Amino acid sequence: MALNVGCAAAPGKARDNKTGSWRVFKPEFDLEKCNKCGTCIMICPEVCIEEDEEGYPKVDYDFCKGCGLCANECPKDAIEMKQEEK
Repeated sequence: MALNVGCAAAPGKARDNKTGSWRVFKPEFDLEKCNKCGTCIMICPEVCIEEDEEGYPKVDYDFCKGCGLCANECPKDAIEMKQEEK
């Protein structure tokens, strides 16, 4: 498949490749502090945080790169970036 000028990869390919394996830090949620506002879901550049059946955030760690934007923007400080253990 030929790519157009300025295109690094064909659309949809990022979701096909698990990118979480090189993460150094990962977000851990304190659900007792969480008020289910959805800020972490909206701010995640990898779209790897979604609501669980109770409305709490749930991370797909296969795609989380550990950027920390969710923790930085959480209004309740319910997300802590923890060193990844491999």
